[in-house]
Amino acid sequence: MADPVFVLDDLRQESGELDALVGELGDSQWARSTPAPGWSVAHQVAHLAWTDAAALLAATDAEAFAREVEKAVAAPESFVDEGAEEWVSLPPPELLARWREGREELQRVLRGLPEGARLPWYGPPMSVASMATARLMETWAHGQDVADALGVRREPTRRLRHVAHLGVRTRNFAFGVHGLPVPEEEFRVELRAPDGELWVYGPEGARQRVTGGALDFCLLVAQRAHRDDLDLRAEGPDADRWLDIAQCFAGLPGKGRAAGGAR
Repeated sequence: MADPVFVLDDLRQESGELDALVGELGDSQWARSTPAPGWSVAHQVAHLAWTDAAALLAATDAEAFAREVEKAVAAPESFVDEGAEEWVSLPPPELLARWREGREELQRVLRGLPEGARLPWYGPPMSVASMATARLMETWAHGQDVADALGVRREPTRRLRHVAHLGVRTRNFAFGVHGLPVPEEEFRVELRAPDGELWVYGPEGARQRVTGGALDFCLLVAQRAHRDDLDLRAEGPDADRWLDIAQCFAGLPGKGRAAGGAR
């Protein structure tokens, strides 16, 4: 099990990297369109601020959070967009301030929870480490949308290991959410890290295999790039199918990105 303090430290660094991208933007840049249809740079940050607030509510008031889950169940296709819209109308300086305050308050609360604590969420309950991992994945993924919109190339870091780990762990979820039978065999996943290290998951002798770059795998499972644009190889029919449907975020199946899109 991951050390929650280690993950929370990485989450803080990932948030800081995105903060450095948006902290000095002018109003016209906040309004710039991102690769997510209908979402501006402001929408991306607003979504993160809203989700941080939801996570904070889950960690502090389970009954109130249960009511939010009911709203999500009632509107599964629109509640994410509606959440972002709640915040995006704020002036950029106020939105930025709220995101900064909210993510630091979430850090404070998560670090103070007792060992073994479980937090309710829109799916199964989550440990502190799992919640921090999910927040890091989303911060990285939405940060990629912002970077693409601004024409900025981000240097990949070892923090991608959290995203890769989540991508591997959500394999069965991806099959299930698409209404497909979950493969009975374990998969072998071998990924080249940014520093050249090999990140390995699953048994060495598995017949279903995925190999390639860690950054490309993370872009795939976060649905920030099409598999045709990525350096990933699948061996075995189930592994090949997985690369078409991989999804490390909760909710309905994502639409993904068209081939030939921005990296």
